[in-house]
Amino acid sequence: MSLKQYQLFIDGAWVKSTTGETLEIISPIDESVVATIEMGGEADAEIALKAAEKAQKEWKKVPARKRAELLRKLAVEIRANKPYLSELLTKEQGKLISVAENEVEACASFIDYACDWARHIEGDILPSDNEDEHIYIHKIPRGVVVAITAWNFPLALAGRKLGPALVAGNAVVIKPTEETPLATLELGFMAEKVGIPKGLLNIVTGTGRVLGNALVKNPITKMVTMTGSTPAGQAIFRTAADNLTHVQLELGGKAPSIVFADADLDIAVEATFQSRFDNCGQVCTCNERMYVHEAIYDVFMEKFMDKVKHLKVGNPLDRSSQMGPKVNANEFKNMEDLVKVSLEEGATLAHGGKRPEGAEFEKGFWFEPTVFTDVTQEMTVVHREAFGPILPVIKFKDFDQVIEYANDSEYGLTAMIFTKDMQTIMRCNDALECGEIYVNRGHGEQHQGFHNGYKLSGSGGEDGKYGFEQYLEKKTFYIKY
Repeated sequence: MSLKQYQLFIDGAWVKSTTGETLEIISPIDESVVATIEMGGEADAEIALKAAEKAQKEWKKVPARKRAELLRKLAVEIRANKPYLSELLTKEQGKLISVAENEVEACASFIDYACDWARHIEGDILPSDNEDEHIYIHKIPRGVVVAITAWNFPLALAGRKLGPALVAGNAVVIKPTEETPLATLELGFMAEKVGIPKGLLNIVTGTGRVLGNALVKNPITKMVTMTGSTPAGQAIFRTAADNLTHVQLELGGKAPSIVFADADLDIAVEATFQSRFDNCGQVCTCNERMYVHEAIYDVFMEKFMDKVKHLKVGNPLDRSSQMGPKVNANEFKNMEDLVKVSLEEGATLAHGGKRPEGAEFEKGFWFEPTVFTDVTQEMTVVHREAFGPILPVIKFKDFDQVIEYANDSEYGLTAMIFTKDMQTIMRCNDALECGEIYVNRGHGEQHQGFHNGYKLSGSGGEDGKYGFEQYLEKKTFYIKY
């Protein structure tokens, strides 16, 4: 791919930022420059929001079914560009090409799923306490939605947010992270091609501190949907409070994986392995800490470690590779720091812990799959979100102990449990303090479910009918006749 300089996509056109500042996007594979982006500022936020506000006034009048028909064309165009988008995602983020291909499909299918809701935007008619009166509750668009996405799955997250927002009758301003904005920016070209009305979908790039803050604090913004880190989400929540803007946040996680004594070991090993090292561990629902019952610990760990030792780290464009690099130098340093503190606190490094050896790993942000044993519950590695290929393993004795350990976290996004006993499953369902529980499988939510975190893992939730309703406001009519 040739080096490209992307501008801001505002009001159906590509424009330069008012700041005049640009940023090079560096590939985590070899630290080469993939492209250059414009860095928008407060003035650009205002321009984009005003364009969205104007466009939304007409878009909300369009029947939902017709809105969906147009959005389906965007999904078709995304799929038509899968090879190009997949390669771009791999180069900017470092994910395996197969994972990038799945992400492109996910972006399109999120939009398709949202379109299925076009004929299901339903209100209510309620009986009144008064004679000759009805109460009607209508569901209407919120207005202008600001969508802020994370760097780990930027394109899928863009589809996850713009699909329901636009089908529901809102206009959208998307701000991808400055680490991985390129595939998201390509959506602007596709929106032009399929005829999305100008101003409905705007894509602006810049820092969260400047551009993101300007978008969130502006009174034009009626909803903020954000996927990212907990500190960033907390900052957005505080900023949005001034205008009482509706906020939907999907934030960090520290998912426990619990392997009970009666688990199918082959299923548990495969699922926990994939769920730790998928996308180099850069998934909020990943296996971040693993609890294994003492009765099966030795056998389980022998099988698990055999897979870890044979995991192939390599160029993500090579389909034989099983794990690519971390996304940037900061994330790489976080891995080094977490290894250092874990060793200082007394954990045993069972595997990994450093940059892989070899000339192909001298440039880029490569880190070995890393496993710590002899870990105790109070250690840093059990509580700090790694968001990378580092896994602490703890042996447990009984149900009560492991539930106490699993809930001992400021996060509450997901958990994984492995058992053949239905009673254990139901007890876990009652006791675990998290929004999603995966039973006898690894992470990976579906569109019709509800992706919802407890504690510092977020608020609001996404996907399914409950997620779609986040993009709608309610208006109540008391009709006397």
